[in-house]
Amino acid sequence: MSVSTAIPVTDILTRDRNGEPIDPAEPDYAVIGRIINETKRLCAELNTDYHETDEVHAMFERIVGHPVDPTFRLNPPFHTDFGHNIEVGRDVFINWGCTLMDRGGISIGDGTFLGPNVQLITINHDRDPRKRATTISRPIVIGRNVWIGASAIVLQNVTIGDGATIGAGAVITHDVPAGAIAAGVPAKVIGHV
Repeated sequence: MSVSTAIPVTDILTRDRNGEPIDPAEPDYAVIGRIINETKRLCAELNTDYHETDEVHAMFERIVGHPVDPTFRLNPPFHTDFGHNIEVGRDVFINWGCTLMDRGGISIGDGTFLGPNVQLITINHDRDPRKRATTISRPIVIGRNVWIGASAIVLQNVTIGDGATIGAGAVITHDVPAGAIAAGVPAKVIGHV
């Protein structure tokens, strides 16, 4: 009797979340495609009409696919490519025009504020031009009581520590320690809270 040494195949959503390369030509990519299409529809619904605060909250829960603390606040318009990999804590505030590309996972800690037009980008494309359509996702983790200023961009595989402040227009390419103030392109620590 032989024992199989084959590596078990994980589903495409797990592989994507774990940072494995994902080629849109894969047969299972349709699973990701369906979620993206539904999320686009839900974002369009959220962004093309006026909604009361409780309606915005309910629509955000539909976008992320799970309950969100009642203290969460969002000013539409809001954009996301996937939605299902966003986790927000208590008293989180997301201002106008933010984009959260979350296939790699985005975690936002309690009391954190995102200024207008902040972008959190967890996805990147393969460096090889012949494989440009292949994507690699990595997480973004934002601690508690973080303030991210208007139009800042946080790129994949970044952790921002508790209490940090990110300057308006900054591009965050590396981890930011707790209590640090980071600004610039690319951002550097310029002080402490």
